Amino acid sequence: MRVGTREPATESGRYAHASLSEPRAEAWRCLGGGAAGDPGSPGARPGRGAAAGGGGGGSGSGISPRRRTPLTWFRGAAEGAAGGGWSPPGAGSGPICRGIFEIEKRSCDVMLTPNRLEWTEIEPETPAGGGVLISQHDAEFVELKEVFAVKMKRRRSLKQNQGGTLLGIAIFVCVNKGQNKLKHRVIHLSNFSEDHCNIWFKYLKDLLNGFYPSRPKSLKVLINPYSHKKEAKQVYYEHVAPLFKLADIKTDVTITQYEGHGFSVLKECDIQEFDGVVCVGGDGTASEAARALLLRAQIDAGKDVDSNFTPVKAPLPLGIIPAGSTNILAFSVHGLKHPGTAAMHIIMGNLQEVDVCTYSSHNRLLRFGFSAMFGFGGRTLALAEKHRWMPPKERREFVVIKTLANLKSEDCELSFLLSENTHLEKQNGTRNVDGTNAEEQCNNEDKWKSMQGSFLNISIMAIPCLCSMAPRGLAPNTRLDNGSMSLIAVRNSTRADFIRYLKRIGNLKNQFNFPFVETYTVQEVKIQSNIKNTCMEETSDKADGGSRCPSVSSLKGSCPWNIDGDLMEESSEVHIKIHSQLITLYGRNIEKCDDPTVKCGCL
Repeated sequence: MRVGTREPATESGRYAHASLSEPRAEAWRCLGGGAAGDPGSPGARPGRGAAAGGGGGGSGSGISPRRRTPLTWFRGAAEGAAGGGWSPPGAGSGPICRGIFEIEKRSCDVMLTPNRLEWTEIEPETPAGGGVLISQHDAEFVELKEVFAVKMKRRRSLKQNQGGTLLGIAIFVCVNKGQNKLKHRVIHLSNFSEDHCNIWFKYLKDLLNGFYPSRPKSLKVLINPYSHKKEAKQVYYEHVAPLFKLADIKTDVTITQYEGHGFSVLKECDIQEFDGVVCVGGDGTASEAARALLLRAQIDAGKDVDSNFTPVKAPLPLGIIPAGSTNILAFSVHGLKHPGTAAMHIIMGNLQEVDVCTYSSHNRLLRFGFSAMFGFGGRTLALAEKHRWMPPKERREFVVIKTLANLKSEDCELSFLLSENTHLEKQNGTRNVDGTNAEEQCNNEDKWKSMQGSFLNISIMAIPCLCSMAPRGLAPNTRLDNGSMSLIAVRNSTRADFIRYLKRIGNLKNQFNFPFVETYTVQEVKIQSNIKNTCMEETSDKADGGSRCPSVSSLKGSCPWNIDGDLMEESSEVHIKIHSQLITLYGRNIEKCDDPTVKCGCL
């Protein structure tokens, strides 16, 4: 809700209000002095002849109106609404209706327009030159685009399931609390008149249903009950389902029973019945749902995924309710781990186009994904999967420390196609931004670069990969929808230097300001592993006591890939290609994090 300013109210007239206290009712009766209950009189008593109307300025009051709403127009509108033959005026037209409600124990002059709900407190003053009501208060208003539900408010006994004493109308509003957090608040419009509230309720519902068609009405929901601390079901039913019910969203819920269950459900169900898909879980759950939607789109379009094909866009938007350990994908589109915020993005129909990568080998599609790590990132995930029995925080710290203790480098060859008008980046971590779509660039052979050597970690990221341990993101120079990937190559270095690099990720400093870290903005990447059982001898370093890690590209158990938190067995050659805005997620561009203190405790 926002507060605006408008001219003080100086209009007299009739307003529908059935529940004013007697002193307030007496104050309203002094407006023009007409006979109570006479619909044509400016002084009609609220709640009787004017019970269903808002008032135009009475000519007999001698007061200059703030904004006129002719009584004949409003009567026609009210009768048309009751018969279902009237539709609200379009944007830019005058008020739709106007009346008196009690808001936060204040009697208010309330006006509904096609774009906003506006109200001003009214209060009686000592009559001067004729009894009038004059309000010196600024108007408060809420934009209708921020409203997501309207309900009739009634008082019921414990055994009552319907009916009850009418109290008024409750309007539910999405509020931005700052730092990317969304919550909801309720505005109560109190009035005991059934006719009056029914008309206002119909107008509000018609506006919401007609002007915001992108908001979902039916959702397919997938819940991973084993995610993180097995809290996904609780998160959904306590924090998300009540909001969906409030917004009149129908849901079809599936609680997945095994890995790949959600993938199978989305491949086989009739997705035309739904306006979107929602998954509740961590990065693995979100990645599985995204892959299923994308693969379903290729199958429906008749694409041969075992060839060099151009993928088509996913048919439905995907919503992610964070309930995992790191929640990188949810952080990147919401800015924080907050189920309520994720639910509000879905309810409000906030859509964000997101780039997706294809991972293929010898023209055979391996999978879709948003980010990948090869080397240190793959080894830590492989070790974590073997210690699922440990609590998440302890497991994360254990695998990082153990992988650092056995730090190995991978011997491989990198080939990559630079995005147009971007330059090779070393040490400074910056890049040119020209606004061009990377997929529209020409595959000029001169733009392909290659390098070979030993690497501790290679990251290819189509999204910033934000999380609580990386407030700027693992790839802060890329965006969700700019049609390019960030390639981050960490060459072989001492263990101490690599730890300093990892620590830098946890704050707001430039994490690429190291001589052994190279970053590039690319469209395609090819990684060729050199399968050898050779090790370079350890080389002592300087006074810090660090030692060069053995250059081991691949021992017999080759290094796996970490793709969106899932393991993928290594292929001798992997080709990664960016596809601009291939999927739509519920979310929006986020505010930057200003907290430089978030760090990984294990380092």
